[in-house]
Amino acid sequence: MNNRLRFVLIALSILIAFGLGWLSHRPTSRPEASHAHADAASEYTCSMHPSVRLADPDAPCPLCGMDLIPVAADSGEDTAAPVLTLTPQARALAQVATAPVERRFVESGLQLLGKVTADETRVRRISAWAAGRLDRLFVDYTGIRVAAGDHLAELYSPELIAAQEEFLQAKRATGSFAESTRRASEEKLRLLGFSDAQIDALSSGGEAADHVTVTAPMGGIVLERHAVEGAYVKVGAPLVSIADLSGVWVKLDAYESDLPLLHYGQNVEFESIAHPGDRFAGRVAYIDPVVDETTRTVKVRVNVDNADGRLKPGMFVRASVTARLGEGGRVADADLAGKWISPMHPEVVKDGPGSCDVCGMDLVPAEDLGFVGGMEGAPLVIPATAPLITGKRAVVYVEDPGEPGRYEGREVELGPRAGEHYLVAEGLAEGERVVTRGNFKIDSALQILAKPSMMNPVAVASAEPVAHEGHGHADATPAADPVAALKTLAEGDRLAAPASFLKQIEKVYDAYFDMKDALAHDKHGKASKRAKALGKALGKIEMADLDEPAHMLWMELQPALKDASASIGNSAGIESARRDFEPLSAAVAALGARFGREKGKPLFVYYCSMAFDFEGADWLQEKEGTENPYFGSAMFKCGTLQRNLSEEK
Repeated sequence: MNNRLRFVLIALSILIAFGLGWLSHRPTSRPEASHAHADAASEYTCSMHPSVRLADPDAPCPLCGMDLIPVAADSGEDTAAPVLTLTPQARALAQVATAPVERRFVESGLQLLGKVTADETRVRRISAWAAGRLDRLFVDYTGIRVAAGDHLAELYSPELIAAQEEFLQAKRATGSFAESTRRASEEKLRLLGFSDAQIDALSSGGEAADHVTVTAPMGGIVLERHAVEGAYVKVGAPLVSIADLSGVWVKLDAYESDLPLLHYGQNVEFESIAHPGDRFAGRVAYIDPVVDETTRTVKVRVNVDNADGRLKPGMFVRASVTARLGEGGRVADADLAGKWISPMHPEVVKDGPGSCDVCGMDLVPAEDLGFVGGMEGAPLVIPATAPLITGKRAVVYVEDPGEPGRYEGREVELGPRAGEHYLVAEGLAEGERVVTRGNFKIDSALQILAKPSMMNPVAVASAEPVAHEGHGHADATPAADPVAALKTLAEGDRLAAPASFLKQIEKVYDAYFDMKDALAHDKHGKASKRAKALGKALGKIEMADLDEPAHMLWMELQPALKDASASIGNSAGIESARRDFEPLSAAVAALGARFGREKGKPLFVYYCSMAFDFEGADWLQEKEGTENPYFGSAMFKCGTLQRNLSEEK
């Protein structure tokens, strides 16, 4: 793009910004209502030149000729709350959309990774009950299936031979004393591992065997062989381990931020690569009370029925958990209302009181365990696109029901995010309408007018807005800007990351580049799909091999990547997708700056100074040559190369 064309485009953009400010305050024919408003004011200013102050409401602006408006400070709006009134034309240009604040139950989904393991309560280690020589081991490989009573090994033991002889001698003796001796010697045989069948055979045969057969007390799969034939074993030495795999555990890794959405007894669905398309289900039986300091995750155990044996220990699974949130952000589980649950085995759920089928404990009402809390009332919710979140505050713009086009800024306290909604803890009432699209434009318009806004609570009494680092719009607290915070994360030293981690995050880069290409070619649908693919790629990343500095940085970057990709994936149009592409790009730039790419693959940072009304914005490419995702075909080649992250160390 030559300099002349660049100058023309900049001039056109400035004219459009001026036009929006003019439409937001220009009365169409100076109606009486406008005069009534003017009578209440003693000073008037220009919306494009706030430094102008005149007493005559009918005088034009001496700098641009625009109609004057009352000074907001005199009306009390600046001191009370940020307020902006837009004409119908300005609302159309800004594409303002609103939605009601409503009470409804909302659902939040979690994607968790985990692994199938054997049920520890179904694992038995078979040990030698007497010292001796292991002359025969029938289970000669791991994985063999055995049934209860099957022979496992033959053991030669002088101690066992002596015990058998003692039993036979007591059996031949007569008298009451002999009977008590026989019973004692019989009990001794049981303690040495003899079964009732073996004792009966010895009693009827009348001759001590020089070998004793060790049998399986339960059916299952041989998980491990602890001894070999010919070995001498001591009392208590393990021979084999057997697991009953008709029921297994699935251990999932949950981040600390996921814990409010998880509870004991909750239904979990998951799938395995080995069985594509098949869905398995179980219930949360245990949530580890301790956070793993290496991975910063908590183990969540799910008990799963495996009668068909398709799930095998060691399999990786992808699980999904859906939590229905009630008032106060508590998980509401309607399926468990009125049910009785075993405190120790939550897979045991019954319609009435009784005892646990596994351990015999008395069942307790699900309500006593807090499983159905929050069912008493639906929470107050707003769409996730409504709040402007600065990092310390959450603010929304509320439409005046008596005056369409008049929007008042309000600080609110948010609860957890649930899908496409935020729960509201304080600051809004049911039935009010909040701006869900165009809220950032409203806030920016207030800043251009040097009036207090929700992002910049302090008004600037000059014609020039105050710039903060990296952008050109007013902001009283640069650190509260999430994009600026992510840029700060990108300024540290390159961290060492294992090749396995770099290979995993390549899928994040690939999805991001596809999304960038889609936005640059004005393809919103494709960008939305690739954003969802990026979210899935994030859910599959294992970070167990990261050291502490790399781990902590990833824990800061992952939520930003997840939130931005989710917003783009569920965006209503390409403009909102492009808006959310900026924080996503900042997070990916931090990822590239601090971790790099696999095998030094190229990674370039480009910058467009005209994006978002001249605020400017970055994006990343893996090839040179500008492809602007913020303007698409309108200004495809607008942008400059800022950094080559692949050359930085």
